[in-house]
Amino acid sequence: MADVPDPRPLTGEPLALDLVDTVWIDDDGAHDLFDDPAQRSAWLAHWELPDPGGRSARANLVEARQAIRLLLEHPGDRAAEDAVDLVLARGRIRLTLHDGQPGETVEVAPAWAAAWHAARDLRRLLAARPERVKHCANRDCVLWFEDTTRSATRRWCSMTGGCGSRLKARRHRHRRA
Repeated sequence: MADVPDPRPLTGEPLALDLVDTVWIDDDGAHDLFDDPAQRSAWLAHWELPDPGGRSARANLVEARQAIRLLLEHPGDRAAEDAVDLVLARGRIRLTLHDGQPGETVEVAPAWAAAWHAARDLRRLLAARPERVKHCANRDCVLWFEDTTRSATRRWCSMTGGCGSRLKARRHRHRRA
């Protein structure tokens, strides 16, 4: 497949957050990357996840995205945790031994693979450093990111071309006025 440009304002986040960030808002309104099958396929290819195609695979991704967003917005909420658990229940990790070496085998239906891996990644993020999973400080922004700065003080989805740069420009205009 030819390279399909990614129109999103924020990329490069861990899988769980990247899934949530497939919905964004800009000056033209709300966007959903998965509305375009080619964009969805390119997103799956980027993550080296199977693309079974069809409406059910898209619906499964959307279900996982909504569950993850709900849990991020309402940490500790039992209903939000249950929604993520429903996605995680679609697959399992089977522990194995091969040639005397321990291993793991992921068992999940192709239509649920991307959704399941994203939910599993959320679990990893929350187990490691939940305080580093942040929502953009722009109250009109819907993007989430992992704060990888040394000081853990990142506040914006992006300082270059995103919410942070818009805030800096707005402050500059106010100072000059």
